[in-house]
Amino acid sequence: MESIVNREIITNKRICRFLAVTVFITLTTLSAFVRIPLPLTPVPLTLQTLFVLLSGALLGRGLGVFTQTGYLLLGLTGFQVFTGFGSGSLYLLGPTGGYIVGFVLASFVTGGLFSRERHNWRNTFLRFLCADFIILFSGMLWLKAALSCTFSQAFLLGFLPFVPGNLLKIVFATAVFNRIHSRIRASLY
Repeated sequence: MESIVNREIITNKRICRFLAVTVFITLTTLSAFVRIPLPLTPVPLTLQTLFVLLSGALLGRGLGVFTQTGYLLLGLTGFQVFTGFGSGSLYLLGPTGGYIVGFVLASFVTGGLFSRERHNWRNTFLRFLCADFIILFSGMLWLKAALSCTFSQAFLLGFLPFVPGNLLKIVFATAVFNRIHSRIRASLY
């Protein structure tokens, strides 16, 4: 039975990479609809950061950026992939625009951080924490500009409320990554 589980169904690496990008764009899109409104902030908590982090870590820098750029472009071209069935360039001018741009930056950084071969629980967690900081920081900076508020207010509205939820997502991403990364990498490269 184990030989069946370990056997690759699709052996063409290009097809595997195409499918992986498609799956992560789909997961990022679907996770936008898992939306928890938070009090005192115009930005909801979603599961998107989980898949943004995993896309960069599992697919690598190039495919991770391609995945999140693809998600961003789908939304810009009118597909309702953003939180609350949002789409279009005007959506990015709203309070969540900085976080979405942060997805691309974080997948780039995550891909670079995970290009090293040493993966233990602590290192994986810390790398995901750094990448998540990029998402929260870029979202907070955009929120500061969009709402014309002070840095302290932007921190209280766009960073601090997301820390507990994002820490849980980072723990889950760490567990998933440590469990499947070698198999995914073998399928893609």
